[in-house]
Amino acid sequence: MNVLEINNLTKKFSDFIAVDNMSLTIKEGEIFGFLGSNGAGKSTTINMVAGLLRSNEGEIKILGKNIANHSKFAKRNIGIVPQDLAIYEDLTAFENVRFFAGLYGLRGAELKDRVEEALKFVGLVDKQKSLPKNFSGGMKRRLNIACAIAHKPKLIIMDEPTVGIDPQSRNYILNSVRQLNEMGCTVIYTSHYMEEVEEICSRIAIVDHGKIIAEGTKEQLKAIITDTKDIWVDVKSNENLEENVIKEINGVNTVQVEDNVVKINSQAEVSNLNKIIQYFINRNIEIRSLEEQAPNLETVFLTLTGRNLRD
Repeated sequence: MNVLEINNLTKKFSDFIAVDNMSLTIKEGEIFGFLGSNGAGKSTTINMVAGLLRSNEGEIKILGKNIANHSKFAKRNIGIVPQDLAIYEDLTAFENVRFFAGLYGLRGAELKDRVEEALKFVGLVDKQKSLPKNFSGGMKRRLNIACAIAHKPKLIIMDEPTVGIDPQSRNYILNSVRQLNEMGCTVIYTSHYMEEVEEICSRIAIVDHGKIIAEGTKEQLKAIITDTKDIWVDVKSNENLEENVIKEINGVNTVQVEDNVVKINSQAEVSNLNKIIQYFINRNIEIRSLEEQAPNLETVFLTLTGRNLRD
């Protein structure tokens, strides 16, 4: 089932086209990475999906229903974790989550249970009577998540949820994203930390100048810019090397020896690292270090857009 469908979406601000005829489908159960530099149209698209902005053209469907005609249905099934914290500093953690959950029509015992469940999920049950103004940055981010998930949405939009926090809190939030996904939530995840997207996202779209310029798994995106990988093997001695024998290993394209470094170029889709290592073991050639140099997502983004994600 498609949780989100975007068809020919366009948004203009005067003469500026922020989103340009964009189409996108996100299926149930995905953690979908949505990447773009500042001004690429990413936030504008998210705001339209969330019902905070109206499009000039096109349609958005949540669980098969057009949000223009079923706005209440769409909002009940969407949870938003904004980049800018959306919490009230002078309300307790419990009161914050209760307020936002109440906006979705939850009342009475069900409301109380959902609030406690959300606080437990983000590890803040013991802080439910405390004020967020006394929280660390990571705790505030976790409270932000609790406010977005208490009504149990089908689609959760996480816009830079780990910005400005310590590594331990970042890992906690990334694990929370995985858990939410395992519990049946579909997640749209944006981040300026490319390693996060590589780690948790099942599929990724790169947005530039209001258009999706590439979409697929991280392996598919990397294949856009190259279909090979480099394996560099630093050995103690190259006396017993037979380059022609290495070339016979499935997937190997070329072999170069520079001093004691054996540089092997191979087809990216062929898994042959074990066979390459076994070649050196069989000939009693000591490996001092080994490095597999495949393009990462940062390289893909830079190649396709011409600029870094943080620009």
